[in-house]
Amino acid sequence: MTALGFVHRFPGKGMVDDMGEMVRNGRDVLVVDDNPTSLNVIGRRLRRLGFRTMLCSDGPSALDLLHSRAFDIMLIDAQLHGLSGLATLREIRAAPRTADMPVLMMTARSDIGAAVDALAAGADDHVTKPFDFDVLAARLLRLLDRAKRMNELRRTNAALDARIADRAMELGELRNLLDEALADRARLSAMVRSLESARLTA
Repeated sequence: MTALGFVHRFPGKGMVDDMGEMVRNGRDVLVVDDNPTSLNVIGRRLRRLGFRTMLCSDGPSALDLLHSRAFDIMLIDAQLHGLSGLATLREIRAAPRTADMPVLMMTARSDIGAAVDALAAGADDHVTKPFDFDVLAARLLRLLDRAKRMNELRRTNAALDARIADRAMELGELRNLLDEALADRARLSAMVRSLESARLTA
């Protein structure tokens, strides 16, 4: 038990390092639901599908976890007691560390308003309870794949920006050398003209 709620850590399928610790496989999921039965069922089924899960029962505990370690994706219920899932998600989006983390929101509501509320709060997708776990896994994998491609694009853009900055510095240095060469040429031309003028008047 934590001060704010319970947190369970359950490893799923993945590699094990030399110290016997689970190695991240890009499928670390933080699951947040205040219904213990639902939370444990989701955790168990996702582990069977190859995900590593950490289970959390409330929004404040989830926020504390996100401040202390990284997750690949988050699955959160919209109707949490206390700090709601929607309010929790807004705080997640407001923090630079977690602003871009993929989030799939669960809701027991099937109306259009539930989807609008989830997306407006910052969810990348939403799913209505009860759900098929194969469909849930497919949605999670789609969001993880999109996040991976976005991260690769950010890295590519960062590398391109660095190359552009290096090239700009190189061009600046070449421009300085060219300016110096032109100045030297102008001085030499002036000296030649001065010598020719002196010869003609001698």
